[in-house]
Amino acid sequence: MNIFFSGIGGVSMSGLALIALTNNHNVYGSDIALSENVNSLVRRGAMIYKGHSAGNIREDIDLYVYTAAVKEDNPEYIRAKELGIKMQSRAEFLGSVMKGYLNPISIAGTHGKTTTTSMLSTIMINSNQDPTVLVGGNLGIINGNVRIGNTENFITEACEYTNSFLNFESNIGVVLNIEADHLDFFKDLNEIQDSFNKFGKLINKDGYFIINGDDVNTGSIDKDVEANVIRFGKNEDNNVVITVNGYTKEGYGRFSLEYNNEDLGEFNLSVPGEHNVYNATAAIMASYVSGVSLDDIKTVCHCDMLSRRFEDKGNMKIGAKIIDDYAHHPTEIKATLKAVKNMGYDKTIAIFQSHTYTRTESLLDEFAKSFNDADVVIIADIYAAREKFTDSVSGLKLADEIRLQVSESQEVLYIGDFDSIVKHVESIACENDIVLTIGAGDVYKVGEMLRV
Repeated sequence: MNIFFSGIGGVSMSGLALIALTNNHNVYGSDIALSENVNSLVRRGAMIYKGHSAGNIREDIDLYVYTAAVKEDNPEYIRAKELGIKMQSRAEFLGSVMKGYLNPISIAGTHGKTTTTSMLSTIMINSNQDPTVLVGGNLGIINGNVRIGNTENFITEACEYTNSFLNFESNIGVVLNIEADHLDFFKDLNEIQDSFNKFGKLINKDGYFIINGDDVNTGSIDKDVEANVIRFGKNEDNNVVITVNGYTKEGYGRFSLEYNNEDLGEFNLSVPGEHNVYNATAAIMASYVSGVSLDDIKTVCHCDMLSRRFEDKGNMKIGAKIIDDYAHHPTEIKATLKAVKNMGYDKTIAIFQSHTYTRTESLLDEFAKSFNDADVVIIADIYAAREKFTDSVSGLKLADEIRLQVSESQEVLYIGDFDSIVKHVESIACENDIVLTIGAGDVYKVGEMLRV
């Protein structure tokens, strides 16, 4: 089959293209920039064009796959439609790929999808389950974002945005948490919860719906779901009860699990924060119901951090530690700063770049209440991503709102550009401080500019 991927350089699309190549399909594609993902596919035999053009679409293309960023006015989209070529969105194509596996596992939730997918992948790989993996970041154990396995196990993230995950028929579906997000697509929280319920109904009836039972918004998402429901959390009414036994000085959790009165033992993490105890529990239970032994499951403690997930970026000349984190929702920011609080640094300097005007405006109050565990908060200009500029919300407005919520001892600054942020941080940072760059945009560049 000849498959054309429009927007082939994206993390998920490039992974799907590699899966197609591995299954002996002829791969063609295009993107506005020729990234390393693209170059890697070219080396494997794909034919990829720079830029989008109607002339890129050959008449012998059997299937045209496009990303969410490709709209109906895209010249390739128009040409494929004119030629009567079968067309699928990225999510539809991924869903069709998953149907080829007996144990497709989908990790969903507002936060933690990539981390949990990576934890689960680490367990499955280290226990010789040989899974195929598609993850939204670079994972050390697979040396990238995709791994081609030779078993019936398929592991992927399942994003709710534009209801993408409703194209997935899983054997195991995980819901880590639910919050009001992507309100440029969803009407409100109720509509989001309804979407997660539909996701659960797509799980095989002999499969498993694994849900964070402590999350206040997951209560009704298992209504009329035929799959086996497993709820996990600290509350004793969950099927899986988490008992946190303590944290190391690095913030790494030690915790025990009890599943329907069966003691599963203690687990030790090598990633910080209580939120990762929940993420790890989800990965553990997905592994356990897949038949992985408890001894093998405990390799979760060796899970490497992904790029941009509490990633150690080195040190400043003065000695301050630099950490970069992808947190772009208020709950994620709180979790990141909470994890840092008990790590023994003298001062926490948080540099935040909000992601999209829509999210910033709709969650402005929640963002304002997210920085109580930082000593210094620096707000950069908003990263627009897919959106056009609007003056209805700004980095300055966000900083003003945060200032109203924090204590008098905390400093909150709006410094729009990265060069000015670097100069200010260099003037205030000390040896035993930690500098956090937080956000889903390009704020990580600040850390790279600060690094020795």
